Amino acid sequence: MTVDTPSEETPVQSEQDTIRKILTTTGDTWAIVGLSTNQRRAAHGVADVLQRYGKRIVPVHPKAETVHGEQGYASLDAIPFPVDVVDVFVNSELAGGVADQAVAIGAKAVWFQLGVLDEDAYERTRAAGLDMVMDRCPAIEIPRLG
Repeated sequence: MTVDTPSEETPVQSEQDTIRKILTTTGDTWAIVGLSTNQRRAAHGVADVLQRYGKRIVPVHPKAETVHGEQGYASLDAIPFPVDVVDVFVNSELAGGVADQAVAIGAKAVWFQLGVLDEDAYERTRAAGLDMVMDRCPAIEIPRLG
């Protein structure tokens, strides 16, 4: 008889559970920090995919541009309605501040895009009670849900 012991795969499974939760049950209003009208930027394509899967996207960029038919805002705290998920398309040096703002506005989750890493921000955000995913892309993950 063998005894099951915790494996190194446990954190990966936990991360997959968090991804699934954020994409399916956390809520459908996604503030996308760094989203502008620049179609060459990854945020533009990701926002399009999220919309196709029924998410309401909210562009957050200093220019406050309307993108994919949605009014933009210059900052998270300028959004006049609740936000469920804050999707972060800024460089890692700025991402922690955005995560802190997400906590401050009462978001339920923070998603750091591919290449966006800040372990301290991850710990702060989780400690504040928010779900968080780091170095992943929802446009890649959402079709995998089936």
